[in-house]
Amino acid sequence: MGAKTGLLVYADRDVKEVLRAAPAPDPQRTAALIERVYPGWTVREDEPSVLGDGCYPSYGTTYATSLPGVDIICDQRMMLDRPSELAAHLVEASAGRRLVLHAMHSVVDWLAFAIWEDGWLVRSLSLSPDNGIMENIGEPLSFEAPYWAGKHPVPHDPAWSDEPYALPFHPLDLGEEALRALLGFILEGMPEPDDADPYDVDLLGFQLTDPDNPDEVADHEAAVAEAVQAMGPPRRFTYGPDGSLIEIDAL
Repeated sequence: MGAKTGLLVYADRDVKEVLRAAPAPDPQRTAALIERVYPGWTVREDEPSVLGDGCYPSYGTTYATSLPGVDIICDQRMMLDRPSELAAHLVEASAGRRLVLHAMHSVVDWLAFAIWEDGWLVRSLSLSPDNGIMENIGEPLSFEAPYWAGKHPVPHDPAWSDEPYALPFHPLDLGEEALRALLGFILEGMPEPDDADPYDVDLLGFQLTDPDNPDEVADHEAAVAEAVQAMGPPRRFTYGPDGSLIEIDAL
């Protein structure tokens, strides 16, 4: 599993049906969407993408599309450990609509998603095996029930860890289920016949600069480089005859 997302979606129509139709982005409406989400920011057009690739853009790049009844923003800035802290102006822009935040990162097995209905937060969940449950607001949704009931446990592999997996399910598995239930598509796994194809959904690209923090992107890249440098050497694994993980350097 290697999927990553940083998605914010406004909708007053069925998202899956709109995405299945795969209409082209409206440049004027999409530019207006960018202005609403990033008021006062410097905007420079960039290369386009598609939803399947652009749902996790490089930091500083934003992909977006404004479709009939659905607006989509793809930006790492939307990846919040606590989705309930989403900026007020972004929530206020959802008046009369549903707002969905979906963020996950495969490197740390992290998932966060949240739903606002007409500006009211009805569900927010954020969790990872290292940090546990960081936010759990509202009643679990129907697609979550089998996961909390223990029907999708992570098999324990002693070759990978001495301890069993820290959560009753893998966050990325639930993350794919949330994508399908809330937005009508998945990134990994077996698509269902009526799923939308995220690689058919075109996005427009933008480079955005916050006037109050013009060095934001450079600072972020420097912090990432420092974190990578502080990490130990990479460990490489392969699958053994019985399906267990074996460290390559130990062979």
